[in-house]
Amino acid sequence: MIRKRIPVIVLAGFLGSGKTTLLNHLLSHSGGSRIGVIVNDFGSIEIDAMAVAGQVDSMVSLGNGCLCCAVDTSDLDEMLARLARPSARIDVIVVEASGLAEPETLIRMILAGTEDRVVYGGLVEVVDAAEFEATRARHPEIERHVAMADLVVLNKADRVGDAERQALADELRRLGGGTPVVCATHGRIDPELLFDRRSGEDREESVRQLSFEDVRAELRDGGHDEHGDHLHAAYESVEFTAHEPVDPRRFMAFLDGRPDGLYRIKGFVYFGVPGHRQKFELHAVGRFLRFTPRPWRRGEPRVTQLVLIGSGIDAGAVRKELAACAGNGSPEDAGPDSMWGVLRYARP
Repeated sequence: MIRKRIPVIVLAGFLGSGKTTLLNHLLSHSGGSRIGVIVNDFGSIEIDAMAVAGQVDSMVSLGNGCLCCAVDTSDLDEMLARLARPSARIDVIVVEASGLAEPETLIRMILAGTEDRVVYGGLVEVVDAAEFEATRARHPEIERHVAMADLVVLNKADRVGDAERQALADELRRLGGGTPVVCATHGRIDPELLFDRRSGEDREESVRQLSFEDVRAELRDGGHDEHGDHLHAAYESVEFTAHEPVDPRRFMAFLDGRPDGLYRIKGFVYFGVPGHRQKFELHAVGRFLRFTPRPWRRGEPRVTQLVLIGSGIDAGAVRKELAACAGNGSPEDAGPDSMWGVLRYARP
């Protein structure tokens, strides 16, 4: 049986950018997913009105199935192992870097770690819209951090005007070489931009459309968000299904040239190339990309199923590009070299 690895997401940003606020939002909107949290230094992680303060190497239950621990960076691998143990039943791990931490160091430590039950899941950089220029003047290395990021959250977007917000987003995309930028207020981004939230059924082998009905249901039931209107309307999702094998070269060309507004891709791809007839689970956050080969269940149809999440994307054009990746020849005609681009991002 192939074990599903736990994605480890690094959450970074300079002091005051809103990392902890965003993390609190993820914890309180996890939809039943169990989140493991690792922080360099405890801030004010609040869940159910409970403030958690601790010491290095402590682990605290947050009361909703999530676990939080504070570690020295030298102990990161050990804490990842503790959170990844099967009895913890953690679905995703978020490492919140301290405001002056070097995210590249954390990323290297995760990639070099010995715990095989986790897999690096990308870098999310949080930027304060109102203080970006001042932060860049004090900490010019923010440009390098943005360039490394797989997804940039332009937080406190309500504190600047429309024109300035657009200019900031354009500048961050320029610094990141096309890195996707999500605007947010009070750290409110939909968790599904980063990880799948659980529903009642087993989510591991299913792909469903990005769900905002949870938020709408909350509003219908009389729930109110003290921060005002949600920003979920800014996100769109596109579903794609193909019953013919996907050409690996054409598909990788699509991924390399995907639209700037496309934040996340999840699902399963069937290439059908001899020697690689299993399905490949695809997970992409911003520019971060990973394929995981998985066996087909008995009687499971050999199809490709994807959900793509973004903002300002042309759904029809995206589907047309994906459709052009499928069919047009038998996978038997594809040589072993055709899978090289996919296998570069694959981990068994």
